[in-house]
Amino acid sequence: MSGRGRLALCATAATLLTAGALLPLVGESAWILTAALLVTVQAGVGALARRVPLARGLTVAAQGLVALVMLTVVFARDSAIGGVLPGPEAFRAFTRLLTTGAEDVGRYAIPAPATEGIRLMLVGGVLLIALAVDTIAVTFRSAAPAGLPLLALYSVAAGLSPGGASWLWFLLAASGYLLLLLAEGRDRLSQWGRVFGGAPRAQGRTAAGFETAGGSAPAPVRTGRRIGVVAMGIALVVPASLPALDGGLLSGRGAGDGGGSGGGTISAVNPLVSLQNSLNQPEDREVLRYRTNSGSTKDLYLRIVSLDQFDGAAWKSSERRIEDVPERLPRPQGLGPDVRTTEINSSVSAAGWYAQSYLPMPYPVTRVDIDGRWRYEPAGRTLVGDKGQTTRGVRFTAGSLIVQPTAGQLAAATTPPARLLREYTKVPGSLPQVVESTALRVTKDASNDYERAVALQDWFASKGGFTYDTQVQSGSGTAAIARFLRDKEGFCVHFSFSMAAMARTLGIPARVAVGFTPGTVQSDGTMSVGLRDAHAWPELYFEGVGWTRFEPTPTRGSVPEYTRDEAPSSTPSGAAQATPSTSTAPSAAPSVTDSCPPQMRLQGECDGEAQQGGAGPTDTGFPLGPLLLVGLGAVVVVLLPLLPLMWRGRVRARRLGSAGRTSADAAARTLAGWREISDTAWDYGVAPDESQTPRKAAARMVRLGRLDGAAAEAVHRAAGAVEQVLYAPRPAVSGSLAEEAGLVRAGLRAAAGRGARLRAVLAPRSAVRVVWAASARWAAVTDRWGASRWNLERWAVALRRRPSRQRG
Repeated sequence: MSGRGRLALCATAATLLTAGALLPLVGESAWILTAALLVTVQAGVGALARRVPLARGLTVAAQGLVALVMLTVVFARDSAIGGVLPGPEAFRAFTRLLTTGAEDVGRYAIPAPATEGIRLMLVGGVLLIALAVDTIAVTFRSAAPAGLPLLALYSVAAGLSPGGASWLWFLLAASGYLLLLLAEGRDRLSQWGRVFGGAPRAQGRTAAGFETAGGSAPAPVRTGRRIGVVAMGIALVVPASLPALDGGLLSGRGAGDGGGSGGGTISAVNPLVSLQNSLNQPEDREVLRYRTNSGSTKDLYLRIVSLDQFDGAAWKSSERRIEDVPERLPRPQGLGPDVRTTEINSSVSAAGWYAQSYLPMPYPVTRVDIDGRWRYEPAGRTLVGDKGQTTRGVRFTAGSLIVQPTAGQLAAATTPPARLLREYTKVPGSLPQVVESTALRVTKDASNDYERAVALQDWFASKGGFTYDTQVQSGSGTAAIARFLRDKEGFCVHFSFSMAAMARTLGIPARVAVGFTPGTVQSDGTMSVGLRDAHAWPELYFEGVGWTRFEPTPTRGSVPEYTRDEAPSSTPSGAAQATPSTSTAPSAAPSVTDSCPPQMRLQGECDGEAQQGGAGPTDTGFPLGPLLLVGLGAVVVVLLPLLPLMWRGRVRARRLGSAGRTSADAAARTLAGWREISDTAWDYGVAPDESQTPRKAAARMVRLGRLDGAAAEAVHRAAGAVEQVLYAPRPAVSGSLAEEAGLVRAGLRAAAGRGARLRAVLAPRSAVRVVWAASARWAAVTDRWGASRWNLERWAVALRRRPSRQRG
């Protein structure tokens, strides 16, 4: 197989291996087979075009045209001309598919269904990346920059995959890129002939002087392979040994670091993306299932984490210390002994596909019995996985409290501790004044913080004219809150973030909790929690009660009893502790009349009041489509700066090619080689001077380029060859000046600084010749058009005059 054929094969393999990272984004994987077939055909067209050979630009154009035809046949056959050729109707069909695809990926969470629009975006994107990789690595023979489009493809996949792309996809992508680099290195080494082989042809040479007598690879190749393997090993081992950074709250992974018993920290995360990703699935996939001995589950929210820091751009959790999970967690902060509590037991099992770093638990949890590497964060009473530990398929039992304060206890709450008040009432300076003024207006008739909190909740839930709308633009910053208060349309994120911000302006400590509503009761008595149960709600702090849940979002969750008009009397009752179940799966403990069906009793609907709302939200999903388009746009942006580099490589190869067969060809190659030497010097800062003779130009190049030794001799030798061509009656020309050009380029590079070397490669000054050539061609076209127009006018005048002369 030729060197270009090997490069083409490796470029195709590298693209498809990298495209594998996109597989977790879609529920079905058949699209990758379509992409593989189309990429293979596109690579084959490129190989045939280079064998003809066609110009490089025509090769790329041919591949692009064939790719467009193949996409037309696969996705827009009914709208194509003859079922094959793309026409106006086919392009309109592509537009419709891309539009619906963008809507689909905005509607569905990952993994999304493989609709036609999503398949077009995936297959078309992979095909475009494959074309870019083939163009750079094979057509322009520069494999290293081909890693940029591969990196863009992998980055999109890793950024959107739940928990990031796994190590397997990284290994495959890295292997593909390394394979491409090795293929290019092998091709370059083989061009040096038998220098590296060290064995006569009769002893079994197999690949252009690339094997030794014993059949093993020569030393430079073995060294290159070892360097590649070591580099890839380091890239795999080092990140694996470092602590995870962060992850999504509902579908991410890895937020903790540290190990053993010595603390560690948990980094800040933003739940908005993960919350939206978990909503609006085509089917409500089960996240976890639990069984509890609580008589009612309507208030049994499963809390993942609390967001206690508002910096103006988003709500997020603070970076805090984590520690080992104690056998029994301390009493919740601020909870007094006179508040009625009931301890319940729950056994929870997470789905095998559900992998994120925070453990969903009832709040406030008192104990957790779970295997694995879990750490405890005291301020938020959350458990976070350490060193890659996730919730995937975990089973655990937890004890938790049902806190039942009265309205009187909440109203009589004293001032919180100064440190807590300072931390949880902080608002950014960018918060619009309308937030505080609206909060003051809504709560003007309230006499204490409890009444102010209830007034805010009721205003959002029923009295303020707000509409629950999942199509509203998402956001959690100050601008999003102001827009929400103005338009009065949004979903749980807007309601909870806005109420917490307004409570802080009133001096009430507030934070936002993210997790799940209680779920749906099943026929066997268990509760099933799905992605559509994902939710966010505000928690406000009252001294003597602690962190207290409120529900401002209409049609979602349940309004707490202590915020209703018919709240229990203020007479405190003693703490009633339910007897913990001795079994792994605690059984339900019925405490209401037998006339109430068990399913309604478990969901707390036997008191005559159905819990508020039950339907899952339809929040828009994460914008996968726009991000894919941004990723493809990034590839284009990356390729544009590389155009001067690729143009210089093409021009250099053309100028320093074969000397030709005739003396005229050799003379032309000599002049082309001199032009290449002059342009190389120009790239390194020595501008050409066309008014000087070759000898003076060579001396100037040596002086300004600080050349010496072999490089200086090569310049003078090239200048002498040019003078022979220009001035000798019978020039003795040597043809190509490839050797001299290489020596000059090496000398200029050695004498230049790092910045000059980088500019000479990425932004060569001589690339301005492209602009000059285009300007000259445009001038020639306009001149021809002017001459043709003048001739047409003369011809028209002659036709008008001819009849009059005939009549005379």
